[in-house]
Amino acid sequence: MALVSAKEMLQKARKEGYAVGQFNINNLEWTKAILTAAEESKSPVILGVSEGAARYMTGFDTVVGMVNGMLKNLNITVPVAIHLDHGSFEGAKKCIEAGFSSVMFDGSHFEIEENIQKTKEIVQYAHDLGISVEAEVGSIGGEEDGIVGGGEVADVNECKMIADLGVDMLAAGIGNIHGKYPENWAGLRLDVLKEIQDATGQMPLVLHGGTGIPGDMIKEAISLGVSKINVNTEIQLVFAEATRQYIEAGKDLQGKGFDPRKLLKPGYDAAIATVKEKMELFGSVNKA
Repeated sequence: MALVSAKEMLQKARKEGYAVGQFNINNLEWTKAILTAAEESKSPVILGVSEGAARYMTGFDTVVGMVNGMLKNLNITVPVAIHLDHGSFEGAKKCIEAGFSSVMFDGSHFEIEENIQKTKEIVQYAHDLGISVEAEVGSIGGEEDGIVGGGEVADVNECKMIADLGVDMLAAGIGNIHGKYPENWAGLRLDVLKEIQDATGQMPLVLHGGTGIPGDMIKEAISLGVSKINVNTEIQLVFAEATRQYIEAGKDLQGKGFDPRKLLKPGYDAAIATVKEKMELFGSVNKA
């Protein structure tokens, strides 16, 4: 199965009332775990890549080469997109040149006029090559990969203006946060989400900061048009915890337990389990 644009998988999800998970990749183990979970769950999947994670993996070309190799060698049959997460204007263009099948241009920190102008350029450039585009209005709270957002709730009229540019999916701030949610978190502004849905029609909406949002709130958000949900922190947490337990139990000192293929396997297994749980929650199992 070759890489595909996220457009068709999200339109199907929007129509049928489920969401496709975007799971961020940071290395080979994560990529293999997510693709394995998707294939075993018969679920479409979006591999999210931040510009920082791409630099860590030595560049966009390496990411594309690794994923394409896995699609072939793991015999992946489900739809898979590689998607730039919170991309800059130049980053989005470089990803497209490297072979990404989907990009996010995050212009939420610009004034709306500049966000519109830059998003419009990216849409034209990407769509000419059959690549899907995500845009953002209202910033997501917290910090991810050096991008700090105050968690502003999106302006509904601005959402409509960006949606009308022909983007394939729209991320709108509705009180969601990157990273762990604080104990005093007020919850998602589902009332605003409903207004955005009413204003943008059948546009697939994106929920960033999917870690830690209660399941019932996730399901209600999906019923209000959310068709893509991003998860990153939760996989980091379970990967770290499983690795910690392995080392604290001294298993790395037994035989050749220090071999990275053994050392990283508990985290890999935990990542697979978590991705499968999310796919169940999002309703994407057997939707490939």
